[in-house]
Amino acid sequence: MNDAVIYCTSIISSYHVFSILTSSLLIHSLNKNFHIQITNQLNTPQVLPTYSGKAGDGEPLLESLIWLLLTSEVPTKEQVDTLTAELHQRASKLPSHVIPLINSLPKDMHPMTQFSIGLNAAQTGSEFAKAYANGVPKNEYHKYALEDILNVFAIIPEIAAQIYRNVYFDGVVTKDQSLDYSGNFCRMLGYDDPSFDELMRLYLCIHTDHEGGNASAHTTHLVGSTLSDPYLSYAAGLNALAGPLHGLANQEVLRWIQALQAKFEAEGKEVNAETITEFAWETLNAKKVIPGYGHAVLRKTDPRYSCQREFGLKHMPDDPLFKIVETIYSVMPGILTEHGKVANPYPNVDSHSGVLLWHYGFTQYQYYTVLFGVSRAVGGLCQLYWDRALGLPLERPKSHTPEWLETFAKNNP
Repeated sequence: MNDAVIYCTSIISSYHVFSILTSSLLIHSLNKNFHIQITNQLNTPQVLPTYSGKAGDGEPLLESLIWLLLTSEVPTKEQVDTLTAELHQRASKLPSHVIPLINSLPKDMHPMTQFSIGLNAAQTGSEFAKAYANGVPKNEYHKYALEDILNVFAIIPEIAAQIYRNVYFDGVVTKDQSLDYSGNFCRMLGYDDPSFDELMRLYLCIHTDHEGGNASAHTTHLVGSTLSDPYLSYAAGLNALAGPLHGLANQEVLRWIQALQAKFEAEGKEVNAETITEFAWETLNAKKVIPGYGHAVLRKTDPRYSCQREFGLKHMPDDPLFKIVETIYSVMPGILTEHGKVANPYPNVDSHSGVLLWHYGFTQYQYYTVLFGVSRAVGGLCQLYWDRALGLPLERPKSHTPEWLETFAKNNP
């Protein structure tokens, strides 16, 4: 690996880039370039070139984002190609017992459970665990953590693809390492459509880590703070991601949109602003939520939603479900603002992702979170690298007395 990755020249500023990159409204356009606004740190937007598409006009490559998060530098095409080749080479480090183990699991076991088992089983290849057992100095932890992190990035597509092919198809996984990380992953899943490759590039980039406080990235950080190696740390992150309140939102939104479509068809109604408005008020008056709207941090349209919307307008403008999403977007923020009980009336990333996957025939709901997990590895583990590089301590929860809790409750009714 290039020394720029292992010995970054600006650790503190790079960590800030990561923190702000993953917590800000960061993606403004993914048409020709991947624009990243690092607020309060840089005065001008940073542009992450796509290096994909026939004329470089496709979606950004995940390798570019990995490079940026680990170095705080926008990579050249040569650097991206080098990283792609290295990740393909590191994929051979998947321990030989992992795939047979996955093949032995029941097909009705949830794909996320299988994913966690597979990554835990691969921990036998941990360079960090071996180095720690051999007494490596603290100031060298980050070198061995980085080795593990890059290896995890390299092996998880095959683990994830094997689960997909076992559960839903014939168990055969075919690779094409002439492609980038995302394109090769698509071939392993069994998809051979350049347009779907572009969607996967977009999907893997925008789901990496939207802010460090999300459950899966924080779980990875928390477990990593005990000096568990990156395999075990991210396996824990996957278990957090598997929770319904965290990783299942996109499929729940898709189900809601499909139910809306079926209801309107059964009642002979058209999908338009008027009928959507009526349906939305019926939902809200019944004390139910509108899935895919609102966010714990954002107070405007989620830029990851905007990226996917642009992709849909470019690749599938006439798709029925995409049209429904567009119609909902045209009226829902106003309805929720009028309703007055939602802090953020705008759509989040989950409003779109399931619909885009469905368009390409990727209809296996239960597996959607595994795709999310392949992507989130980049956010959680790049953060873990900086944890080790900066020597961050063990994270311990604070405790409070019953008297403190009573006072807090009185002051915050």
